[in-house]
Formats: sequence, C-alpha cells, structure tokens
Amino acid sequence: MNEIFDKLQAVADRYDELNELISDPEVIADSQRFMKLSKEEGSLRETVEKYHEYQTVTQTIKDDEELLRETSDPELTEMTKEELAESKARQATLEKELEVLLIPKDPNDDKNIIMEIRGAAGGDEASLFAADLYGMYLRYAEKQGWKVEIIDQTETEVGGFKEIAMMITGENVYSKLKFENGAHRVQRVPVTESAGRVHTSTATVGVMPEAEDVEIEIDPKDIRVDVYRSSGAGGQHINKTSSAVRMTHLPTGIVVAMQDERSQQQNRAKAMRILKARVYDYYQQKEQSAYDAQRKDAIGTGDRSERIRTYNYPQNRVTDHRIGLTLNKLDKIMAGDLDDIVEALMIADQTQKLEQLRNE
Repeated sequence: MNEIFDKLQAVADRYDELNELISDPEVIADSQRFMKLSKEEGSLRETVEKYHEYQTVTQTIKDDEELLRETSDPELTEMTKEELAESKARQATLEKELEVLLIPKDPNDDKNIIMEIRGAAGGDEASLFAADLYGMYLRYAEKQGWKVEIIDQTETEVGGFKEIAMMITGENVYSKLKFENGAHRVQRVPVTESAGRVHTSTATVGVMPEAEDVEIEIDPKDIRVDVYRSSGAGGQHINKTSSAVRMTHLPTGIVVAMQDERSQQQNRAKAMRILKARVYDYYQQKEQSAYDAQRKDAIGTGDRSERIRTYNYPQNRVTDHRIGLTLNKLDKIMAGDLDDIVEALMIADQTQKLEQLRNE
C-alpha cells in the first residue's frame, strides 16, 4: 500500500498547486487555461478529500491505541475501544475507495459521442441488423435521458441501414457506450429465409468521443473540400444547387461526405463535426494500439474488426465475448435494457485497471 499512498500524496500536492494556479490573476485572465486547470482541480477534489479523511482517521487510530496503552480507567477504555473499532472500519473502507479513485480516468468519459453503425457481412440481413442496433441504442439513450440526433444515414431497399451516424449528447455518454465499439454478430432466421434456417450476419459499431476545438486543431490546409450537387429526394432544389460537401483530411485520408441538409453551410458544419471526431479517434486509436501492444486489455482493444458480442434470437440470448457474460433476455436488451451489460463491462474494466495499479 505504500506505493499507493505515495501516489495519493502526489495527487494532494498537485491539487494544492492547482488551487494556487487558479487563484493567479494571469491564469484567470487566460479563460481557456483557467477552464482546463479548474476542470483538473475538480477531478481531483474527491480523491484529496478522502485522502485527508484517511489521514485523520489513521491519526485517530494511533491516538486511541496509545491511549489504551496508558489508561487504566475502565469507562475511558471502553469508549476508546468503540471509537477505535469504528475508525478501523472506516479506514478499511477508505482504503478501498481511494484505490478506485486512483484508477486513471478516461479523459473522454464525460463527453458526447458520434456513433456510426454499419451493416457488414450478410447483405440485406446485415443492414436490417444495423437498423435493429440503432433502435436498441436509441431506446437506451431515451432511458438515460440523452438526446439523439441523426447526422447521416444511407438506407437500403429492405428498410435497413447500410450505415447510420448519430450524435448522442448527455451525461457520461462516452463512459457508458465506449465498450460498444466493435463487431456485433447476429444469429437468426432472416425474414427472407423460407426454409427457416438460422443465418449469421454482422454489423460494426464505431463510438467516437466528440472532439472539442481545444483538443484537436485541424489545419485548414490539411482539408480538401469538394462541393457537388446532392442526389436523392429533395425535388428541384437539390438539382439546382451544389449543396453537398465532401471533406478529405489529407494526412489521414479520412473522408466525410454530407448532403442531408439543404444548404452547403449546414452540410459543411456537420461534415466538420464528424471529421474532427474521426481524426481525433484515429490518433487516439494509434496511441491505444501502441499501448495495447505492451499488455493485453481485459475488455479488448475496442477495434471495430474485433467481434465483441453475439445476439442469438432463437435462444433469446446475448453473449459478450470479452468478459464471458451471457444473458437470456435478448428481447429486453433490444428494447434498450442495456444496464446489465454496460455495468458488467465497466466493472471488468475497473477491476483490470485496479489490478494493474497494484502491480505497478
């Protein structure tokens, strides 16, 4: 535990330093820096408060043990023993809480996300499954009180989605949905299957934290913008104006095309929003890949090619392969009841990180 308390003292020292900095007139005058430091100070506050409480409780234990060695008064001895028992119980609780608080926080956890769902292997059935996943996340978002805005979608003739992108905004969206990143597999009898055979299809889910301007700056020189006439529904207006926008980030080759909105300005704004998220995600994935190469993550790398979950309709079963969790309530899960899966994944991630912290 000594190493952990060394880290706690380092956190407390940083907290004191931050409080001095955010009181500095020069820092206050720099609003961006002030906000960044205030956010860091706020993120450390609970840890430091519990650490100070732990120090107080530890000192109380030392004082009580010393008093018991020195006193011969029966009444005082009894009172001191009661206080000592309470303090030791509180100390043990605080030790566990402080360990959890020391787990490195994902800086993206409190962010909104852009989620992209694509039909993968399986043709029409894959596109229908992509639509089912969209419905599942939409209903889960409603239960969480989040807002969902469709940014882009490409429908198929059978009523599914070749791809659909949406912005989900609210409290702790990324922290709860980041483990959805990957390939989702469905096993069921397609509506087009007359012989009643079970088919296997897949859809991929991409979860990207919304990139803030302060976190990623894209040089305008690195973006090629092409405008063209929109296609599809929309009447004469669509054919007369070049309102569709295609943005290419030259260093990464990432391309975003947007034609949903009627004005070029609106399509530019939406395209830039998605482009920033994808570029931010691209560089994060590169860093994560280098990190994961050095150790095996309990939850997996989050790579979209990695099969993470199977939805078996005939047996009403969902299995998350990363943590070996099987739930026989597929109907409820598809209705947006994702809490059991989300909580299990968060606990597994926390457990793995805590083990790593103890071994450092």
